[in-house]
Amino acid sequence: MRKSLVLAVIFQFLLFNASFAQSVESLVASGNEVLTPQKVGTEDMIPVFADDIAEGEYSVETESSSSMFRIVAAKIIVKSDESGSGSIRANITLSGKSYTKLFLGTALDAASAGGTDDIPFSQNENGSYCFEFPLEALNSSIKCAAFSSKKQKWYDRDILFDASSLPEESIFISPKKQQKIALKDGLYKINVKLSGGSGRAFVKSPAYITVKDGLATAELEWSSANYDYMKVNRSRFDVNQKNLEKGGNSTFEIPVYVFDKKMPVTADTVAMSKSHEIHYWLEFDSKSAKKTKKKK
Repeated sequence: MRKSLVLAVIFQFLLFNASFAQSVESLVASGNEVLTPQKVGTEDMIPVFADDIAEGEYSVETESSSSMFRIVAAKIIVKSDESGSGSIRANITLSGKSYTKLFLGTALDAASAGGTDDIPFSQNENGSYCFEFPLEALNSSIKCAAFSSKKQKWYDRDILFDASSLPEESIFISPKKQQKIALKDGLYKINVKLSGGSGRAFVKSPAYITVKDGLATAELEWSSANYDYMKVNRSRFDVNQKNLEKGGNSTFEIPVYVFDKKMPVTADTVAMSKSHEIHYWLEFDSKSAKKTKKKK
């Protein structure tokens, strides 16, 4: 009797699970209901997080994996809390009104959640459908499910927010691979200009760059001995201790990611009561590069 009851309970449980799974699957678009997705972004993109962007509100360009999910306008809002930790919120406007809610994740996840964490639409002054949600990073493909009110199904979408579309001086990281320069291997002197910070610091110009296989490394000398490390694209470069011991200024060897445009860098100064990272921009003038035999 007890065994029969246990078996009956197990059977009902399995039946319920099978029914639930079938119900969930019916809410997910598949087969000929789905167009072949387009790839968003490129493999050389570097993810850009909130701490890599100055606080503010910015319009930003986007990519979508489906022509049926067209984003006609997008903006991000970047804020920092009291601890200095940043966050990004994104707001997108769609071209139509087919989708009435979004979900950050796959279509199967959205259907299984049963309404938990759904993102409802709002309407702007033109009546267009808008959605707002937290964003971890730009230049990184995001899984997003969109619910079609007509089909009553969830569709898988990939979207990407392109960091290169932000204003140049709002971003503290180069969202690209290191740019090659059309110079033969060797040592060169090149004009470099520093901007950002308080405006009091400067770097020695011209600076030395070493070119190998088209990629350049710069020897950068600051106007003081108060900098102990630099960061370029999140990689840390420590100060040349030998130069400091000789009574010289802070000197670093860093990769040059881009020429003739402002390249964001971070430098840590110990001149204050405690060490403090400051954001700067360096601009290397490729036309001024002149080959030299040795450092003077």
